[in-house]
Amino acid sequence: MEIEKKSVKTGNLLAGFIRHLQNEKNSSEHTVAAYYSGVVEFAVKIRNSDASFDDWQSVDREQARSFVMALNESGNSKRSIQRKLSSMRSFFRYLMTAGIVAANPFCDLPQIKAGKPLPKVMSINQIELLINAVTIFWENALSSGTARTEGGALFSASRDRAIIESIYSGGLRISEALNLNYIDADISSGIVKIRGKGKKERLAVLGGPAKQAIREYLRFRNAAGGSRLAGAPLFLNQQGSRLTPRSFQRNLKNYLVTAGLPPDLTPHKLRHSFATHLLDAGASLRSVQEMLGHENLSTTQIYTHVSTERLKKVYLDAHPLASGKNKS
Repeated sequence: MEIEKKSVKTGNLLAGFIRHLQNEKNSSEHTVAAYYSGVVEFAVKIRNSDASFDDWQSVDREQARSFVMALNESGNSKRSIQRKLSSMRSFFRYLMTAGIVAANPFCDLPQIKAGKPLPKVMSINQIELLINAVTIFWENALSSGTARTEGGALFSASRDRAIIESIYSGGLRISEALNLNYIDADISSGIVKIRGKGKKERLAVLGGPAKQAIREYLRFRNAAGGSRLAGAPLFLNQQGSRLTPRSFQRNLKNYLVTAGLPPDLTPHKLRHSFATHLLDAGASLRSVQEMLGHENLSTTQIYTHVSTERLKKVYLDAHPLASGKNKS
């Protein structure tokens, strides 16, 4: 839905832009926060103001260039500068559509190219170590008295194994996994309904280990009286409410320590691993794009580079003449 000309009044332009992102664009909370922060940073650095600044008609290309220089001088990475300029371009497109400004001073700035870092990927062995570490951690917690009850420990262990298996098997974001409702998961068919970014829905497929892990968790969940009504969360905390990403990530840190794995591994690394392992096994880029819920194929293509780098490493490690030296 386009913004009607002159429908946005000065005096509340940034607030109107935020409502536009939330209501018209269905932008994620992360995107909204990033765009808000970028616009406010411009007001602070270039116009010595704050979020109340509203004289956007006077902003020109020279001030746009000054913003780039200020970001550089502040030590922002190229990628960070790109994001903040994207915020300003989007904001001024909104202002132009609303008839507030006549031109977008951020449109013709020179492109700042930033090389995309390759996503970190876990090996299959690391993923198996992580899943096994869940059981070991809760067994140790029972032995040491850290866990209050055996039933609580078994519940948490089965739940977190099911979450890890689901993220890796379905290529889910942590928010997507924890936003699953009880009725979203058809375990017999191995299909779950995912609500992704921008409120877009897709179907994800779960393999045998993930289905088995969820079945095991459901036995504990149902025995604890977990609701099966529409809207009831699939993954619960000990109090029967929806488990939060923060709580799961806190548990994950414990599992990483138990497994002896790098502490910087995150739930999103499981999603990266899902995509890379599929491509390594011959899956098409288009099918991986669909399974990940990426809107643009270019977003998925980063995983082809990861697969290529892994292929090179295997070759260099295994081929007797890869380094120019005979290994015999």
